[in-house]
Amino acid sequence: MKAHGPWKIVATRDVHRDPWMHVTQDQVIRPDGRPGTFSVVRIQAGVSVLALDADGQAYLTEEFRYAVGRPTLEVVSGGINAGEPPADAARRELREELGIEAADWTELGVVDPFTSMLLSPARLFLARGLRFGAPEREGTEQIRCVPMPLGEAVAATLDGRITHAPSCVLILKVDLLRRAGKLP
Repeated sequence: MKAHGPWKIVATRDVHRDPWMHVTQDQVIRPDGRPGTFSVVRIQAGVSVLALDADGQAYLTEEFRYAVGRPTLEVVSGGINAGEPPADAARRELREELGIEAADWTELGVVDPFTSMLLSPARLFLARGLRFGAPEREGTEQIRCVPMPLGEAVAATLDGRITHAPSCVLILKVDLLRRAGKLP
């Protein structure tokens, strides 16, 4: 038996595994002492990037997202490849999805989108000093670039037009840090 905080794990079995996701189910002794099960979904760690130009224009993406069954407005986001440093993944995703390269990068921490049963950390980045080129999208990606002032992106986060959790956190964090004078 292995301790896991106040839980005790009796046994673990793999339920599903593919290149992006790993689902396990644990037989546990719950904190109240009773037996039970607990499943965990582990999704490939990722990055989320807010590209912001000198005029305060944010470059977002709009893409149909299969799981929610609708197009969503988000910052650039994608997975970190095995052995790839998060900053390199951020640069790659920004170039691939929007064709943007940035001279200035600020790492703004990590967000865990849903902590009870999902392990999917996303590192947050602000990209500035932008240069625009052609995107290098994957075959599954049909992405539309949506430029908008940062203030409108904040409003879209607050009124529910942006629902992707890492995007919401990153947009609000950048806005607060800029207002506090902590970002040049």
